[in-house]
Amino acid sequence: MTNMTDAPAPYSAETASARRLPGDLAIWFFILAEMLAFAVFFAAYAFARASHVEEFNLYQQTLDRNLGGLNTLLLITGSWFVVRAVQAAHKDNQQAIALNILIGWLCGGGFLIVKVIEYSAKFGAGISMSTNTFYMFYISLTFFHFMHVILGMVILTVLWVQARKGVYGRHDAHGLESGAAYWHMVDLLWIVLFPLVYVMR
Repeated sequence: MTNMTDAPAPYSAETASARRLPGDLAIWFFILAEMLAFAVFFAAYAFARASHVEEFNLYQQTLDRNLGGLNTLLLITGSWFVVRAVQAAHKDNQQAIALNILIGWLCGGGFLIVKVIEYSAKFGAGISMSTNTFYMFYISLTFFHFMHVILGMVILTVLWVQARKGVYGRHDAHGLESGAAYWHMVDLLWIVLFPLVYVMR
């Protein structure tokens, strides 16, 4: 005799959405391409460091780890609020969607301000990409990421405007999920970049 409790759960739209990749497939191809570009950059840094260990260790000490740590906290916090925005969309909490996106955007803005402070100190001291190999990688890697944060903030701005119009909710959160996925990529890349450039010796 068959036990009815052993029967599979009926198919539903919620079950299907729980198994799908969040956001649009195109954004994931874009994210993978961006992560591949950074992976090449990180590998080049690692090889260069292996050939100039003493130089890299010496000039790494000139970086402000406190500011780097603050920026790590800002991006992680920003990602947390973006996650809350997506969760709010799945609950049709329109006000919370926009509010959490805005806080995530402010965290990104804080990151840019802190990074500009760092750059100003270095450029004010006459340091540039041509100073030495370490600074060439430091400036190019962090500036490449800096531009991705700017793009992420542009995306969050669009998401916030759309959220204010009530575009996102249980009926459709794909656009929000896609933007959130990109923002999380920016966060993840910094989580790798910070210890690699600022901390690891």
